[in-house]
Amino acid sequence: MYRILSSSKDTYITNKIINNKFRATDANAGQAGTLDLFKLYGENLSGSDRTPTELSRLLIKFDLDEVTRMHNAGQIDVGDDSFKSQLILHDVYGGQTTPNNYHLIVFPLSQSFDEGNGYDIVNFSDLGSTNYITASSTSSTINKWNLPGAMASGSLGDENIDVIVNGTITGQTSAINLAPVIYFDTGTEDLVADVTKFVSASSKSLIDNHGFLIAFSGSYEKDKNTYFVKRFASRNSINKALRPKLTIQYNDSLQDNHENFEFDVSGSLYLNNFNRGKFANILSGSSATELTGDDCIFVKIESGSYKKIIAGSLVKRGQNNLTGIYSASFAISSYDSILYKPALLTGSITFNEIWTNENETVTYLSSSLKIRKNSRTAISYGEQRLNVSLLNLRHRYKTTEYVRIRVFAQNADRKVVFRKTPLEAPSEIFPEMYYRVRDVKSGDIYIPFDENNNSTKLSSDSQGMYFDFYMSSLPPGRSYVFDFLIKQSGFDQVIKDAASKFIVE
Repeated sequence: MYRILSSSKDTYITNKIINNKFRATDANAGQAGTLDLFKLYGENLSGSDRTPTELSRLLIKFDLDEVTRMHNAGQIDVGDDSFKSQLILHDVYGGQTTPNNYHLIVFPLSQSFDEGNGYDIVNFSDLGSTNYITASSTSSTINKWNLPGAMASGSLGDENIDVIVNGTITGQTSAINLAPVIYFDTGTEDLVADVTKFVSASSKSLIDNHGFLIAFSGSYEKDKNTYFVKRFASRNSINKALRPKLTIQYNDSLQDNHENFEFDVSGSLYLNNFNRGKFANILSGSSATELTGDDCIFVKIESGSYKKIIAGSLVKRGQNNLTGIYSASFAISSYDSILYKPALLTGSITFNEIWTNENETVTYLSSSLKIRKNSRTAISYGEQRLNVSLLNLRHRYKTTEYVRIRVFAQNADRKVVFRKTPLEAPSEIFPEMYYRVRDVKSGDIYIPFDENNNSTKLSSDSQGMYFDFYMSSLPPGRSYVFDFLIKQSGFDQVIKDAASKFIVE
């Protein structure tokens, strides 16, 4: 799963000197179209204030309720090794002077902030919270930063701090760094910060989510150099594709091998159980006992005198059980004395596949499974010509939709067998197939192939291949297309003409 969340509020605070007269410490820029990060040294003076440093710091928050919901629903496991979250701010360089060769740091905030309604970023004449002095306010209370500019830092659980540097989270044996540092070479790069630890802990209510503060790392804020200006798009940017993002990446792929099970190689079979159209655990026996946990179901594979029984379990996603989905993994040797000759002569054997209880007295599902011999050919370096299409893609989607996209793939150079009766050709299964999302008009890649974390990896079942997708990840009002990457036989093949475009509205 690769999901993109939008920020719920953002702004920046500054103590910039205006007209060599006063500092704009009470100015608010909550509705500005950009997030401007800068540090000026010796550029201006303000009356009797002879301190020559002026700077700004960015504030941004993402609502993590959806991450918590997905975790509790078993769609993701925020504690699993495959879970990853990134904070992305897009650079909006427009030819202005910009600094290079510096580091930015991303701190979790220890107290909340108001976004505010200010938008004047020239004279900073719009007042209100949040600002360089005040974090938030109500009709009766003004909550100030513990130090101006939210400068008070410390460890998780410390009192009177504005930002968190590190801390020991419940379940951890030692303190971990919660403030990633990002290096900028040319200064025009996007900010991409790994905030997995914070998002994981916050979505499990181990850290309060007040958002992030982004600043030049300490040595850059304190030196005698000027860094002006690093500019990112804010959530008020006209170009919705450039607005701040929080990515949620998780390998939720399930690889069912009903259509590509091979001898001598371990494969997995899945059984899905539904009650009135919803996933539900199997109820067994007169007492309607739910089948849950490990070794709660068994698969009998038999053909002629050959018989093998394998224990199956309720599928886990990370530490979460998936309701109504069972699996069993095993291998069948083609060198078994009973199977060797039939497998060698025909290239495949069809087995009875029976899901049952341990005593084989109850049958939950009776089906068949064809197991094929491994593919062996003479050396060939030719690239396959693949036809890939999306079977159920619509032309328009609402941002609220969560959809399952079915993918059909077939080798265009396959041997064609003509038949008189109708035949539904099955899709080929590619264990390493990934999707990405591309903007049709601009060509920009909005969601990339994720080969490292496998968050865009396709799943497979007895009907073919598929992936689940949140349309809210894409800015509305634009046209997109899905591309595919297939990794096979040591080669990468990108398919760009697999599907027609679709619009999110």
